[in-house]
Amino acid sequence: MRADQNHVCMIRSMTGFGSAETLTPSGRFTVEIRSVNHRFTEIVVRLPRDLSALEDRVRALVQSRVLRGRIEVTIMREERGMRSRTVRSDADLARAYAQALRELADVLGVVGEVSLSQLIAFPDVVKVEETREDVEGLWPALSRAVEDALTALVALREAEGRRLAADMLARVDRIDDLTRLVDTRTHIAVAEYVQRLRQRIAELLGTVPLDENRLATEIAIFAERVDVSEEVTRLRSHLVQVRHDVEDSAGAIGRRLEFVLQEMGREANTVGSKASDLEMTKAVIAIKGELESLREQVQNVE
Repeated sequence: MRADQNHVCMIRSMTGFGSAETLTPSGRFTVEIRSVNHRFTEIVVRLPRDLSALEDRVRALVQSRVLRGRIEVTIMREERGMRSRTVRSDADLARAYAQALRELADVLGVVGEVSLSQLIAFPDVVKVEETREDVEGLWPALSRAVEDALTALVALREAEGRRLAADMLARVDRIDDLTRLVDTRTHIAVAEYVQRLRQRIAELLGTVPLDENRLATEIAIFAERVDVSEEVTRLRSHLVQVRHDVEDSAGAIGRRLEFVLQEMGREANTVGSKASDLEMTKAVIAIKGELESLREQVQNVE
């Protein structure tokens, strides 16, 4: 069964990018999400320090949409909104500074009173504090921006997934053709071997009668040695599985495809060890080349 070029593919690439913006009373926020290949799921969230309480929520949103890969989420405040400020004084700290200054003046014999201007010059006596960020009030708008960026990211991953699927299915079709060639050549190789063996024996024996039983035994031994029917059957079964995963499966299928391709590589090696002529050897080499290309492509499948 060949790939349907109009089939809607479900696989996704692990590479993508998405961004979105939102304007809030706290300022303009930009959300950027990048994803690259990774064997498992790794989510890194970077956001303004005063919004650190939202990190777990952002991570949960990403996990709900992305199943595999290294995902970096960066949330930047581009324009700071107008936030109320409060001036606070620490009277206790000011008294402590004043007492320390008087004691120092007594020790040094310095005359004079401690002034207010001297006290407010010390750290933390007078502080200007911004009102703490209302993360709960900010979250609805920020979460929508994260969702929009995720939607853009997933769209890119799906588009790249469609390109990957088209390439992978074309390679699967080539492996299928090569596998059929190997199967056909095996039967031809046995027939050619029988012909060569009869010709060689006739040259050696001349007019001496041919022992058909011994010849049949030799042919059976050769046929068993080059028989690849089991390996071909398993290869075809694996090809069906790969097609199904690429065309119809949803979710994180990359690691399953990696395993299937590993099994196909083992079968190809076994077929190669049984190859009895040049055509079979060339076909097996071509199969291994396509499998290697498939393995490289699967490294980027979610």
